[in-house]
Parts: sequence; C-alpha cells; structure tokens
Amino acid sequence: MKEKKNGKRIELKESLQKKPEVPKIYIKKLPLVLLFGLLTSVAVSKALTLQYIAGGFIISGILFLIFYRDIIRYKPDYLKNYRMLLLLGILLIFTVSTGKLFQYFFQKFTIGLGTVPFGTAIYGMPIAAGAILITLIFDFHTAIIFSFTVSLLTGLWAETPLYPVYAFVGSLVGAFSVMRCKKRSDILRAGLYVSAANMLTLTGILLFRGPFNSGYASTAFMYAIVSGIMVSAVVSLILPAIETVFKVTTDITLLELLDLNHPLMKNLMITAPGTYHHSIIVGTLVEAVAEDIGVNPLLARVSAYYHDIGKMKMPEYFVENQTGAVSRHERITPHMSSIILASHVKDGVEIAREYDLPEPVIEILQQHHGTRLMTYFYEKAKDRGDGEPHEEDYRYHGPKPQSRVAALVMLADAVEAASRVLKDPTPGRIESMVDKIINHIFIDGQLEECELTLRDISMIKKKFTYILTGILHRRIDYPGFDFGEKTDKKTAGKEDRTKGLHGDTHKKSTTKDTYREGKILTGTKKDR
Repeated sequence: MKEKKNGKRIELKESLQKKPEVPKIYIKKLPLVLLFGLLTSVAVSKALTLQYIAGGFIISGILFLIFYRDIIRYKPDYLKNYRMLLLLGILLIFTVSTGKLFQYFFQKFTIGLGTVPFGTAIYGMPIAAGAILITLIFDFHTAIIFSFTVSLLTGLWAETPLYPVYAFVGSLVGAFSVMRCKKRSDILRAGLYVSAANMLTLTGILLFRGPFNSGYASTAFMYAIVSGIMVSAVVSLILPAIETVFKVTTDITLLELLDLNHPLMKNLMITAPGTYHHSIIVGTLVEAVAEDIGVNPLLARVSAYYHDIGKMKMPEYFVENQTGAVSRHERITPHMSSIILASHVKDGVEIAREYDLPEPVIEILQQHHGTRLMTYFYEKAKDRGDGEPHEEDYRYHGPKPQSRVAALVMLADAVEAASRVLKDPTPGRIESMVDKIINHIFIDGQLEECELTLRDISMIKKKFTYILTGILHRRIDYPGFDFGEKTDKKTAGKEDRTKGLHGDTHKKSTTKDTYREGKILTGTKKDR
C-alpha cells in the first residue's frame, strides 16, 4: 500500500513539474507582434537612426509582448481571428502616429503665434481616440491594457515625464464613456468627458511640477480642451471606415439594424406578416434574458429580428403566414416539405449577404435551427407506410449553435412557436411548455457546442415564462359584445383541429406528441 501511495505521489509531483505546452497558434503570431513593435518604434522615434529605432524596438517590443500575453490569458478568441488581431495592431500604430501628427501640427501653430509657450502642444494630442475605438470594436478590458501600452509609448517622444499619466487618464475616461454607446452622438459626449478629464489631470501635473505659470497654463488648458474635440472628430471619421473595411460589428451598427423601417424589415412585414410578428416576439424574449446570461442584448435582438428572413422566398409554406383553409403541404410529400423548411435557412443567408448584414448575425441565422429534427414531417413520412424514412433527411443542416447568443435565439424561436399551440395559456401551462421545449432541445444535443451553462438555462426558462405570461395574458369579456363566430354543427367540429408545421393539419392532440416546426410539445386534451 505504501508503494502505491508513493507511486501516486511521484506521478503527481511529475505532472505538476511538467510545463504546460504553448499552443502553436500563439507561437505563430509572435512574428506579427514583433513586426508591430518594429513599426511602432519607427513611428515614435525622434529621428530615423539605427540607435533610436533599436531602442524604441526593444521598449515597444516588450510592451507588445505584455499586451499579447494579456490577450492570450483573457481574450484568446481574438487570436483565432487573424483579421481582428491585425486590426488591433494597426489601431495601436495609428494612435501613436496620429498623436505625433497632431503634435507636429500644434507645434507649428504655436510657433506661428509667436508668444505662446512651445511645450504645450503635446496636450492637444488625441491619444484617447485609440482607447475609444478599442472599446467600441473589442471590449473594455482590451481598452485598459491598450491605454496602458499607448500611454507608455508616448513617453518615448513626449518631453514631459508626467505626460503618460495625462494620456492614460484621458484614455481610460474615454473608454468608460463609450461602454454604453447607443448612438453616434454619444461619441461627441465622450469627447467632452475626455476634455474634462484632461483639464483635471493637467491641473494636477502643473501643480506638481512647481510654480504655476499662468501663461503656460492657459495655453495648456486650451490644448487639453481641443484634445477632447479632436478625439470625437477622429473616432467619428475612422469608425465607419473600420466597420466597412474590416467587417466589424459595433453596437452602433446593431442599433441601426433595429430600425423597423429598415428595407429588409419592411419587406418582411409586407411579404410574411406572421413571420414578422413572430420575429418581434422572439426579439423581446432574447433581449429580456441576454444581460442575465452575459451576452450582448443588441446582438441577440437584431439576430432574432432577422433570423427567419429566408421565409420571404416562400411565405405561404409557413403556417404563421397562411390564410387559407388548406395547407400547401397537403399537396406534396413530407420529404419535399422538409426540403422547403430547411431551405429557409439557406435562403436567409443569401438575403442577409445581399443586404450586407453583419457576419455575427449571419452566423446566428445559420445556426438558429441547429441540426434539429423536423419531427412532424418525419412522423408523417413514417405513417405513409413507404418504408422507414432516413432521419437525416428530416433534419436541418446546421451547424449547431456555436455561441450563447445563437443558442438563446434557438430556444426563444422554439418556445414562441410552441406558445401559439396552447389553447388555454395559463401561467402553469406556459411554464410547463417552456420547460418541455428547452429540455427537449438540450437532450437532443443542440447546445453541446456552445458555452451555455445549466445556470443560464434555468435563468432563460424563468424569463421566458415571465415574458410569455405577460404576452399571452387574458382579457375580460366586453359586456354587450359577442365576438364569437357563428358556425353550424358541421363546421363546429373543425375548431378542435390544430395546424401542424407550416400548414400541415393533423387531428386533435391526445396524449401523443404534437409537433410544430420541428419543436416537440407533449400535452393532453386537458392541457390543450
């Protein structure tokens, strides 16, 4: 027994002593990081001599490696996207280059005035523009380490030793001010915050340095205010170009897509009004729970709005858009019906690319059905007696949701569609329906490729139940009005018939499963 224990201790000790292997993807990107360091050293050098460039390369290379290590630790997904890593490096070089360019311009302006102190021009550099762009395009954490790196780099050419503090404070304030940026005018407000932060920091620097020179201070304060204005101007000009060239999706872009007057949404409303209303409800569901599970509520809502745009190609084959008594699916085989259903995902991707929708939205559109089984048509094919159908022929082509946002849209889409089948939507029945739908999707393995946790799923169930209970609320009868339609005995029995997916009708549900759009609903006569 002692030998076994000692053996286990030795194995444990050896495993702890083993150094973790560095993924090859990180090593392959190192030359690019060092190249950015070299380009930055050229940008910040006072003179293009070997001595200045070599010294700047060593310092900037160290700072870039620290920055790179932080990305590996906290934001490894950026390394999987070469385009985003390239954009990050370009923005860093752009920030220091733009800062030097404005410094040169303000210095010439100062010399032209003659009596203005020469050293105040550095306080007009729009260094905070880089941090604001990083926050809008990437995230706030990346903006912090970006601000730290750029602020230290400014010390390589700024003649004031306390200027890195000035640059760092301004950058952080700018990043903080756009964390909840909802429209482009918020960028102007961020510039004002940067100006205020610059003036406060500059006051501290001037008091700390010694005698307070009124002439120097007034000019420095003027440049501090101008710096904030220049920050807003630079960001407003550069951001649209970055969004176009690098296909970047910011919250501002998503807000523009939420406009119901968008040509695609107006077309959906006219062509497929039932799908349009369904999409709006799905958007309400996902937005209600998005922040609770840590995903972007704007991306979730926009994706929900556009997830079914492919139905515009053949709207009459989808039950929410049908007005006739006879479904078109009655005239075709179940296999053909499944092909039409699956095609709305492919058609949606084509329409989305035609209207230049952001890539994250297109990816969610592709994944919102995963590889789920179109159960109603699969069971209908089995009942035809033409042999056992292949299950793969009745599944969506996928892929399964790769992100929590895509999974959230899938769950909301299924739950909203299922809620339309409930005859008497009491809170208890709504809760039971939500639980059954989400559990079925989970058991089917549709959520195994995303990072949705059991806690997230529990939160989603609660919020979906709460929202649907409010949407499907009851109303009291209006006294003196009879809104019921008069029917004879022959047609009265048809009221108990329910429609299957996209127009397929089937008999009133019993203890068997009722299927709508491939989403299983287990219920009884009493529950319906």
